[in-house]
Amino acid sequence: MSRWVGASLILTLAVVASAANWNSLETDGIHDPANPALKLLQDPEDALKVLPPDTAGNMVDWIRAQQNSYITPRSSIQGTTDEEILDLDVLMKGTGANSVPYILFPHKPHTEWLACSNCHEHLFKSKAGATKFTMMQILDGEFCGVCHGAVSFPLTECNRCHSVTAEQARIIQAAKKGAD
Repeated sequence: MSRWVGASLILTLAVVASAANWNSLETDGIHDPANPALKLLQDPEDALKVLPPDTAGNMVDWIRAQQNSYITPRSSIQGTTDEEILDLDVLMKGTGANSVPYILFPHKPHTEWLACSNCHEHLFKSKAGATKFTMMQILDGEFCGVCHGAVSFPLTECNRCHSVTAEQARIIQAAKKGAD
């Protein structure tokens, strides 16, 4: 079984893949089928079919693939950054309309993939609530949109982020106050 390392490969696979039927490199419209070096590359279907399935994007559950050691991503291209895995969820309540569920941002799966410096302090301030952004900015490729929609699950999967009802948010906040 192949172990894939690096975000650039994930980006390439996300672009090449199409639903559950991955295009071959010769027919994906990205690679030059006349290039003899193309035979050195593995077709997406051969690479991805062994990975845990998902329902969106390139149809691979990358978090489960990492958790089950199918892949071992590095926190930097050089692989020299000390990893700091942060198991902290941040509740984001300012999600626009009252009917839109809140976001519970999970740091752990993000920090298992990336060093904190990839996002902090230039995309997001470290202090919760200090960075204000809109869904339009995310859709424009800013903030969360730097990765989501490019190298992570697509922005069409709203419920993956907007997953916390107002009642659940009250329970989370009460539990946090009790722990403080």
